[in-house]
Amino acid sequence: MTTVENNAPAQEIGRDRRRKEDRRLITGRTRWTDNQVLTGLLHISIVRSPFAHAEIGSIDTSAAKQVPGVVAVYTASDIGADAVQLPCAWPITKDMKSPQRPALAGSRVNFAGEGVAVVVARTAAAAKDAAELVEVDYSELEPVLDMEEALKEGATLVHPELGTNENAQWVFDSGEAGSGGSAAEAIAAAEKADDQVVITRRFRQQRLVPVFMEPRSTVVDPTGEQLVMWSSTQVPHILKTMLALTLGLPEHKIRVIAPDVGGGFGGKIAVAPEEVVTLLVAQKLGKPVKWTETRSESLLTAHHGRDQIQDLTVAVTKDGVIKGLDVKLLADMGAYLGLVGPGVPILGAFMFNAIYKIPAYRFDCTNVFTTKTLTDAYRGAGRPEATFGIERMMDEVAVELGIEPMELRKRNWIKHEEFPYTTVSTLTYDTGNYEAATDQAMSMFDYDGLRREQEERRKRGDVKQLGIGISTFTEMCGLAPSRVLGSLDYGAGGWETASIRMLPTGKAEVVVGVSPHGQGHETAFSQIIADKLGIPFDDVEILHGDTQSSYRGLDTYGSRSLAVGGIAMVKAAEKVVEKAKPIAAHMLEASEDDIEFTAGKFSVKGTDKGVGIADVALAVFAAHDYPEGIEPDIDAHATFDPENFSYPHGTHLCAVEVDTETGFVQLHKYVCVDDVGTVINPLIVEGQIHGGLAQGIAQALFEDAPYDESGTLLSGTLVDYTLPSAADLINFDTANTSTPSTTNPLGVKGVGEAGTIASTPAVVNAVLDAVRQYGVKDIDMPTTPFRVWTAINSGKGTGTQADEANVASPGAGLGSMAKSDSVKNQGGAL
Repeated sequence: MTTVENNAPAQEIGRDRRRKEDRRLITGRTRWTDNQVLTGLLHISIVRSPFAHAEIGSIDTSAAKQVPGVVAVYTASDIGADAVQLPCAWPITKDMKSPQRPALAGSRVNFAGEGVAVVVARTAAAAKDAAELVEVDYSELEPVLDMEEALKEGATLVHPELGTNENAQWVFDSGEAGSGGSAAEAIAAAEKADDQVVITRRFRQQRLVPVFMEPRSTVVDPTGEQLVMWSSTQVPHILKTMLALTLGLPEHKIRVIAPDVGGGFGGKIAVAPEEVVTLLVAQKLGKPVKWTETRSESLLTAHHGRDQIQDLTVAVTKDGVIKGLDVKLLADMGAYLGLVGPGVPILGAFMFNAIYKIPAYRFDCTNVFTTKTLTDAYRGAGRPEATFGIERMMDEVAVELGIEPMELRKRNWIKHEEFPYTTVSTLTYDTGNYEAATDQAMSMFDYDGLRREQEERRKRGDVKQLGIGISTFTEMCGLAPSRVLGSLDYGAGGWETASIRMLPTGKAEVVVGVSPHGQGHETAFSQIIADKLGIPFDDVEILHGDTQSSYRGLDTYGSRSLAVGGIAMVKAAEKVVEKAKPIAAHMLEASEDDIEFTAGKFSVKGTDKGVGIADVALAVFAAHDYPEGIEPDIDAHATFDPENFSYPHGTHLCAVEVDTETGFVQLHKYVCVDDVGTVINPLIVEGQIHGGLAQGIAQALFEDAPYDESGTLLSGTLVDYTLPSAADLINFDTANTSTPSTTNPLGVKGVGEAGTIASTPAVVNAVLDAVRQYGVKDIDMPTTPFRVWTAINSGKGTGTQADEANVASPGAGLGSMAKSDSVKNQGGAL
């Protein structure tokens, strides 16, 4: 029997803590994959096609083999790389067309940058030099670049054996699903009604590159009892399983390690051809082999994101109530299918209705093959694309109807008292308060004051015009309930696991299935376990990213690390306490029913008798005296499968200045108020929001991955692919409201993608708001100075009287074009 002082540490959840992992990450004491150095290590460089579409003739490797330090040069057939079928885990329809995706091309290349041979050398420099000497005889074929042209009869086929460039068509119809009415009927009724209008717009989601800090890298060591792969991957567990299935290897003989990973943003959620090539070469030579991409390789061949054509049609009453929404998408898959690429637009299907009470909805998506780099998940994966579409459309409706854009949103959104709310796309939003987030954001932003300033600038004819953009959004994250994924034919579940090992000295080792690439897992997870077990923050060690120690997991993407992986940790901690309780009762000579656990202490109800969890851990280690029939072990493992997605939301407001003489767009003010449920670490949440904002704003203003008419990527270096620096951005004003989720015990929702999802339409809406007075109806992203200047000068002198009226009443929806029936069947944006 022991009496202990309750010296439990202070509450950790909700506390600002600097990231413990930064001690090594920012002082150079970490080890990235490319830092791995093994005895006898060889290096590879991949020979890549300069053509987007071509037949491969002969490959002459003789000159390359003469370079000092070169060990071997292999074509695809030499190592069986052309026989590999790299996996796609998401067949979205039963009849989806899925071409073979080899690790190296054998007879035909289908995008510029596709690998055709591999050079192995003793140094990376020698391998690269020799790769430039490999001569390949190509016979060029016509590239396939335009999605609409690709679907026409007689179009050149990327994969002739499929007989089509269509990958799949996926349709959701609320009328057929029973979750709402028929969108077609709602639109047809609006065509005939005097008090309704139909508005159609086309939006373009340009192609983006997930430019992570650390380029992709892989090291394979085949010399031990297990084949060991180090990879800068987001998905070590999925990679291990897919390597086994793809290559016919025994899974228990594969170990995948994701060491510190410098950024991913979805760009490392893959079973990459280079990972397979590195493995095949290592197996053939029986030596450890490393591949690390150059930045240009990364831009050219690491998968891209977005790339959609969106045609939206809404039926809406003249007082601004939406009656129906029809969405038609074309989504560019590129030349092959990524691990989850076909399903990315499908995630967006559930988000086009956003925070709005839309009674009828139809979504029709066609995925298309082109001779471009494949597309796959990029931060937000389908949700940013959908949010952009609906938030742009809300502004378009506001302009057409002459309704103030925030007021239009309020007329359609779900009220806080209506939660839980089942949407027209069948999802059930458990909690939310859009009014609270919006009120706080508008106050911080000085919305009315900026509207007045906007009107004053217009009256003065200032060179620099002010534009104000809105994005009120929600997203589905915490991917995902396994049953939901199963209903969508996804190839895996959505559960996550965690194990807690209580050490004899009372410290805890927590093994998690999710692994970080910059998010701060080790800090936030330590805070959770510190609170749940009542031990000091510094007494918790988070172990991750190694499939030998963390043998089970489904990895990191879709804002699931906390909302799913974090809950698995909570469940494991609860099991630790339950396993320790009978041992504590025995130590205290009390009934287990009388034992309470609070802040790290087991105590007898109504007394000051107690023992700390560290005392129990030490007693278990000694095992000298413990209850009969009780195993001397308080370690625990838990698996959590969420019952629902989580639904963060927020209001983002952006003001920009547009120089009407140059087209230059300068951020003026940015305010966002996000509801991510319970906040574990405010400092980390703010950092995640800031990073997401930078990426979303970059899509609006800077980033683009275009191809020329031959299928050559025009942004193959960081000189051409324009990333924003700190100088291009401004200080963001951020805040949080909180309506904790009811679907998990922490009440968390997820924050990793929110900034990216919300910010792009806020910025583009602001840019257009600044220049609509010149007759500008749309500007494709990125809204570069040239595009903005061109739009202004194309629009000047072409505005109608209604356009001129827009100048006089910027706060009233920036127009009143819908005062007559002439807006029915309004065509797409110019």
